[in-house]
Amino acid sequence: MTQTDRPRETALKDKHFVLATDLDGTFLGGTDADRARLYDWIEANRSTVGLVFVTGRDPAFIAELCDGGVPWPEFAIGDVGTTIARIEDGRVAPIAELEQEIADAWGNAGDDVRAALKDVDGLTLQETDFRYRVSFDMDPARFDDRAYRIVDEMGLDALVSDNRYFDVLPKGVSKGPSLRRFVTHQGIDEGRVLAAGDTLNDASMLECGLPAVAVGGSEEALLARVAGLPHVHVAKGVGAAGILEAVAEKSMHPLPEGEAAS
Repeated sequence: MTQTDRPRETALKDKHFVLATDLDGTFLGGTDADRARLYDWIEANRSTVGLVFVTGRDPAFIAELCDGGVPWPEFAIGDVGTTIARIEDGRVAPIAELEQEIADAWGNAGDDVRAALKDVDGLTLQETDFRYRVSFDMDPARFDDRAYRIVDEMGLDALVSDNRYFDVLPKGVSKGPSLRRFVTHQGIDEGRVLAAGDTLNDASMLECGLPAVAVGGSEEALLARVAGLPHVHVAKGVGAAGILEAVAEKSMHPLPEGEAAS
């Protein structure tokens, strides 16, 4: 079923459970069978299960992904937390009142960031035209860590994930703060939201106090950050299987009999 075919959904605040999930390695991770189990369960329970993508990916990628058969989310927090949008008729529509603070914190920093980091060893600019971030592919063997100082002196934040991506973001903006602001804005009971991730750029949303899961196969640096946090379940199941494992472990929504052991 496409999003445009689906009847109007129940508001997120009225749903029994809301999954706020990273994409690569998390919602898109695991075996074909694991993903099919998760996606089919979501589609079969749309009246009680809400879906929010919290990703480093941009809106164009999200639309292409869902047109290709992945369940459509109701909302997306994209671009490492710098986009907060609702999904309407297959379009990713930014929520202006939630993005204004992000836009103000970023200003017109894009060209300055690109110029300042242009000659830093180990960074290759990603050509995607992000609105409130600048992103680079990073070669850890060549990376010059003076990049952190440059970014800090510009009043911005630098974030490395999977030891191969270097993002420059507005100060104080990342997946976790944007997810918390979104949950408050939507009036969702925090105890009914599960944040799921697998790399260091997911750390802020796993640490932000909402129920959370680091899925199997997570980056070691992320596991070190969340070690000992009682609200974070460290799953054995990889990707999609780890999400279902956490839903069962935390009793967040009924699953088909035997599903937790799949």
